Amino acid sequence: MSRYHPDYLRQIIRVALQPLEIWSYEAEELLMMTAAHESHLGTSLEQIRGPAWGLYQMEMPTLWDIWKNYLEFRPAVTYQVTCITGLAGPDLGHLQYNPIYSTVMARLHYLRVPAALPAAHDVDGMAHYAKDHYNTPAGRATQEKYIADYERLVLM
Repeated sequence: MSRYHPDYLRQIIRVALQPLEIWSYEAEELLMMTAAHESHLGTSLEQIRGPAWGLYQMEMPTLWDIWKNYLEFRPAVTYQVTCITGLAGPDLGHLQYNPIYSTVMARLHYLRVPAALPAAHDVDGMAHYAKDHYNTPAGRATQEKYIADYERLVLM
């Protein structure tokens, strides 16, 4: 599969997140970095050696957790998510192939982190944040790889 052009992915992020009022420049850049590292902007929508799917390479337990432990207790947000995505629950096919749905789920994953998002221009801070809160400290990714993929694919 070919990857998303960064300008096109930015449009997807804004269309997905602005109606939910969870868009910001900081969130957009963090999602751009996450997509650059995790799927190379959509080049690979299925993890080669692992259970992650889609533009942001989210694992199914994370997706279920967002629906069961976050959205289930926020019916107004759930309604908005359903209106934007057309889905009222976890869906692996849409996580893998629907960039609007996967973008909303990735943003909700980050939204649940109590730490503030790093500044949109703080590449090192975004890489540290993504490594700690998306990939997890025990994951194989490194901050250096997040930065390299972001610079190569987004800032090109």
